Formats: sequence, C-alpha cells, structure tokens
Amino acid sequence: MSKVVKSKAKSVSSTGMGKNRAVLGVFATSDPRIDNDSRVRCRNIIKMVADRIASRVPEIEVVYSETLVDGETQADAVASTFLDGGVNMLVCVPDTWAFPQLSAVSVIQQFPSDTPINITCGNSGPKPGVVFAHALNGALAQYGRLAHLNVGTWPDTGANPQMTDATENALVEWAYAAYTAVSLKGKRVLVFGHDSMGMETALAHVIPTRNAYGIEITRLDMKLLADMLNKKSYDKAELKELRAWLDKHLGKRLVLPGAADSERFNMSLAMYLIVKQMIKELNAVGGGFMSQLEWGSDRRGIPLPVADAMESLFNSSFDHTGKKEVVPFGTEADVQGILTMLFYTKLSGGNPPLFMDFRKVWEPGEIRKLASGIGVKFSAKDKWASKGFVDGDNSGSASFDWAARPGASEKEIMSGISMPLADSGYFPGMGNSVTFTSPAGIEGIAGRLAYSSLSERFTMFWDEAETISLPAKLCQKVRSLTTLDWPHTYVCPKYASMYEYKHYAPANHFHMTWGLSPARLEFWMDLTNTLSGNSWSARPEFIEGVDRPTPLLYLENGGEKTAKLMK
Repeated sequence: MSKVVKSKAKSVSSTGMGKNRAVLGVFATSDPRIDNDSRVRCRNIIKMVADRIASRVPEIEVVYSETLVDGETQADAVASTFLDGGVNMLVCVPDTWAFPQLSAVSVIQQFPSDTPINITCGNSGPKPGVVFAHALNGALAQYGRLAHLNVGTWPDTGANPQMTDATENALVEWAYAAYTAVSLKGKRVLVFGHDSMGMETALAHVIPTRNAYGIEITRLDMKLLADMLNKKSYDKAELKELRAWLDKHLGKRLVLPGAADSERFNMSLAMYLIVKQMIKELNAVGGGFMSQLEWGSDRRGIPLPVADAMESLFNSSFDHTGKKEVVPFGTEADVQGILTMLFYTKLSGGNPPLFMDFRKVWEPGEIRKLASGIGVKFSAKDKWASKGFVDGDNSGSASFDWAARPGASEKEIMSGISMPLADSGYFPGMGNSVTFTSPAGIEGIAGRLAYSSLSERFTMFWDEAETISLPAKLCQKVRSLTTLDWPHTYVCPKYASMYEYKHYAPANHFHMTWGLSPARLEFWMDLTNTLSGNSWSARPEFIEGVDRPTPLLYLENGGEKTAKLMK
C-alpha cells in the first residue's frame, strides 16, 4: 500500500493583484541531426527575435528558451519553463527542419487553446526552417488551431543573422494584437447607469463580452455618484489644484458667467476625482457614464451638471498631475463604444481615443453646393470637396489630445480648447461642454464594434481614415449646422464612399484612434474571433504590405467569416 504524504497549503501574497501579466515566450525547434554551428545559429536567432520584440513592445514581458525543441523531452522542458513563467503568448522561430508533432505541436498543446501563436522564420534554404514553418502551420490548421505565419527575411548564412525591418514590423504588429487580447482578460470597465437612453446599440452585453473578450462590466447606479458628490467624497485640495490648472490653460475660454456656474463646473471636476478613485480601487481599465436622461435632463428630478469635463479628462493623456495613462471612457453608457475605444487604445500602445456622434455625413456634391452658396472656392485637390467627410461631434468624451496633432505639448493642445456653457435645452442641469476643431492630417482607424444575437458574434466595422480641415468660413458654417459648441472632427475614410458610410454605420456613435494599422487590428480580430466589417466596394479584399496574411485556418474553411462563425 502506498503511503500518502500530506503537505501544508501555502498562502499566496496579494502583491500585484489586479495586474494581468502579458508574457511572450520565444523558442525554436530543430532536429537532433543538425550540426552544432547551425544549432548555435538557432539559439542566436531566438535571442535576436526576443530582443527585437522587447525593444519595440515595452508593454510585454519577453522571455526566451535556448533549449532547442528536437523532440518531446525538450518540448516538455520548454513548455514547463514557460508555464512556470506565466507565458501566455508563443513565438516559434524555426531556422532548420524539424518534425512538427514531436517538437512545436508538443509545446503548443500544453497551452490553452486560445493562446496566441506566431511562427516567424526567414526564407532561408540551407537547413530549411521555412519548410518546417509551412509543415507546422498546416498541422495546426488541420486540427483547428489558429496560428499566424510570418515568412520574413534574414540571411541564409552566418552565426548571427538579423531580421529585416519588414519582418520585425510584421512581428510587432502581431505582438501588440496578442498583448491586447491576453492583457484584457479578467479586466473590467466601470459603467454608471443602466441602458443608455434606450439605445440598443449601447447595451452592456455582459455574457457575450465575457465570453468573447474576457472583460467584465461592473455596473453601478448613478445615485451612488450623486450621493458621493453630496457627501463631498473627494480631496478638496486636489479639486482646487485641478480647477486652477484648467483656469490657467483656458482663461476666458472657460465660460462661467456667475458663481452658480462656477460651482456647477466644480461639481463636474469633483466627479472626475471621485470616479478616478473608484476606477483605481476596482482595477478598472475603462469606464462610462449614462448621464441622459436621469442625471442631467429629466426635470422631474433635480438635473445635475454634465459630465463632459470628466469624460474628456479620462480620455486624455494628461491632466493636472501631468502625463497619465489614457482611460477610455464613454458618454451615454455606450458599452460597445467603450469597448471599441479600449481595444483601439491598447492596440495602438496607449494612444487617446475619440468618441463622436456619427452626426452629419457630407457627400461631395452636398458640401460643394454649400461651399458655392457661401462663396468658398475649391478644386479637385480639396479632399473635402472630392471625397466628402463625416462631421463627428458629441457633447461628451472628447479627448483633449484631439485638439492638436499627435506629439503636441500640453500647452499647445489646451490652447485650442474652449469650455462653453452646456446647451440648456438638452442639459437643464447645465455645466460646461468641451469644444475644439481637430486639425487635418491625423491618420488612424475609425470604426465601431457591434453585436448581433443572430450570429452571437461581435463585428468590428472599420476603415482607415484621416482628419481633414475646411476653409474657415466653411468650417464655421458646417459647425453651425450641427451643434456649434461641441467638439468637431472631420473624418474622411480611405475606402468607404460617403454613400456607403452613411448606410453601413452600426450605431449613432463611432470612434477613432491614431497610430493604429489595419494589420494590427486584423491580427486582434483573429485572436478574439471578432468578425471584420470592412466590405467597402473600393477596398481590395487583400492589400499586400497593409493587411496581415490570411491565416491558413481560414483558407481551409471557406474564408475568414465562415471560419470565424464555425469557431
């Protein structure tokens, strides 16, 4: 009879709780028959790739194993070491032939089925790692495992080959997508209020969001925030500091006709301090606030000041304390908008998002007619006249950063911002709006997440886009035809016609973030099984050098959409 040995359970430290580690493990396969010089080269490639990723994606912890995976014994050793180190993303960098099932498959199978997998190799011939890469990619696709293949370039010979910039860039795009997918699992967003204004497209789809992205939605009643305001549950000294900071930057552009207006504005700032602390306590990564109708618009109650200043501060990369992390924050408790901004910000490495109404779509003929009517001349070189644009504006959630071009100083950004009184018709609780006009030439992705119960899937509607500017007289006229005192960003999609754009919008809000590429977004959509809604008539299905290579798993199963629906 075997002897049962009992051991004492150990308490784990709470240090670091709430921090979801993103750890990427780099390894290589090989063949026990390969000569020693080639094996030294393999180990050098492992370190080279690991160093490149670590230098370009600082958000990720990168580890690597110098043990070459020749067979099951080495596979177990590498997998065990990686699992002990918290690895949740895998990059295999083969430079020689190997046997897939005996090597990489035996590593991969010890990780959860949703672990991001990348196979990066040079297109080298001597000990053909590229041949193995295709064999491995085919094996994974055959049994339904998603992997991304990056057949790049590094020298065929030499002990210390270096990958090309193009190979590195493709790997970095994938790494940011993998980081976004794994780092948000278990995270939460804090949303005040119930279903926003009856907007079905803003619903908190709690279970689908949990299942698709691993994100929790913490919902609190707005009464709690009202009570905390009444109890003055904030640092009064910090409120004075925040108010002084805004007074300094805005001067007379902060419109406060009387003492009551000043007090209401202070309440808006106090909301920021209260919610900021709550987000910190909950380890939340984003948030949202319902506002309309109960908070500030329903005269049966006591209308309270608008949350515009609070929302703008969260979405900005700085506040009275200096540089800070962007916390994507949506107005009107628009959860799918919050998720869109959260994903875009993470994918871009922390860039500020823009929350906009999909307000007024100007088709080329319509804007040319308006311009002619007020004596504004134009030519085919003016994109607003030849392509058209969307006037994106909303009273809330306007990130300060979008008042200037990327890289602008705090002073330069704030010099373009005004805070007029809120529209008393919409917001009888008053307070102050935030307004500016975004400059031209900001490039990125504009889009919107949507959900359908028919497929039980999320779809990301998206296109590359840039901001444009209008002649001053025309700009003023366009602003006045929507809401003059709200922020305005003129968004011009790259491929969508304005006719398509205005008919295919999945909701009344859309969002934009700079520094986000199509490939990076596409990698993330693969890793999260999000459908891609970019079927614009002028956009080719695949653009080399722009899009990520379509995974083999999709090609073998009827295409991307079919495969994702099957998964």
